[in-house]
Amino acid sequence: MASRDEILAALRLINTYRIGPSAFYALVNDCNGLINAAETAEKHGKHQLWPLEKATQEFNKAKSLGIELLLYLDDDYPQMLKNLPNPPPIIYAKGNLDALNMAKSVGIVGSRAASINGRKTAAKIACNLAEKDVCIISGMAKGIDSSAHKGAMYAKDGCGVTVAVLGTGLDIIYPEENKDLFAQICTNGCVISEMPLGTLASARQFPRRNRIIAALSEAVVVVEARLKSGSLITAEFAKEQGKLLFAVPGAPTESRAQGANHLIKEGARLVEEANDILPFLKGNKFAAGPKKTTTKQKVLVFENNNDNLSKQKNKPQNWIDFLTVDGTDIDEIIRMSGKDAQIIAAEISELELSGVVKRCPGNKIALIKQD
Repeated sequence: MASRDEILAALRLINTYRIGPSAFYALVNDCNGLINAAETAEKHGKHQLWPLEKATQEFNKAKSLGIELLLYLDDDYPQMLKNLPNPPPIIYAKGNLDALNMAKSVGIVGSRAASINGRKTAAKIACNLAEKDVCIISGMAKGIDSSAHKGAMYAKDGCGVTVAVLGTGLDIIYPEENKDLFAQICTNGCVISEMPLGTLASARQFPRRNRIIAALSEAVVVVEARLKSGSLITAEFAKEQGKLLFAVPGAPTESRAQGANHLIKEGARLVEEANDILPFLKGNKFAAGPKKTTTKQKVLVFENNNDNLSKQKNKPQNWIDFLTVDGTDIDEIIRMSGKDAQIIAAEISELELSGVVKRCPGNKIALIKQD
């Protein structure tokens, strides 16, 4: 493990204005080491180095929250990240660090406004892969990401492994409703971020997160994505990094299926189940072998462990988050929310009067585009 002084030096460098990963590694190489680089930058550099006091506060706060600071020199640092041209010098990690270097890993990403079938498909693929000692990588967002994490944790009698990559600091859980999911992932899996503590959710941060999701994965699976979405950004990173790319096909009339369908047209392998992926996985050459997990997790997505994945009952949630401008079937809304049909009908009427939603042909409810 890296020394405390090395971690503090790295924190000071990478948090200095205009020192990104590329400049960071150039300084370290030129100065023959982290501590020398920080000292040289402070005395003779053109940059105003991040104060030692702030770096110490960051270090101590991370330790108080049970967060490990993994330097690129550490054995526990995700080895697959080192294939990037300029990997994050420091990774914040909480949970089981062994999950970061499992022999096989697959990223599963997709729409936040996912359909019931899309979320079931993501969960089932994740579960079946995790049963075969594959670590599932995703971004802990609503919809497909959350379903993939939950499906993975359902595997191996509640001991499946998953890794969540955040676009915020590890002390900022986003979305906030995933607080329990965050804690559950840390039981056998791990939650990581390259962002300093206190970093709030911002659109510009998520492409950086997507780059890490792709880097940690031997293959990436896209389930339900629009043509312009973060999931397709992850897919682009996967292609750039030479990773296997899979996509679940969807109905041409569904806008949230257009991204995955487009990827298939462009050469991504069509996938319907885990067995479409497993034969292509060769494994992470840096890993010692599959992680043996012993802690059984309380699975958040399935209310009854005897239920099949295809028969899961979703817990009540804010169903309007899953509406699209193309429309969502009312029966699907009822199943998704867990509420009585009469209550849903009343809520829809209220939203109609407020100009938020409208009724569409085919018994669907759609969001109204706001100017």
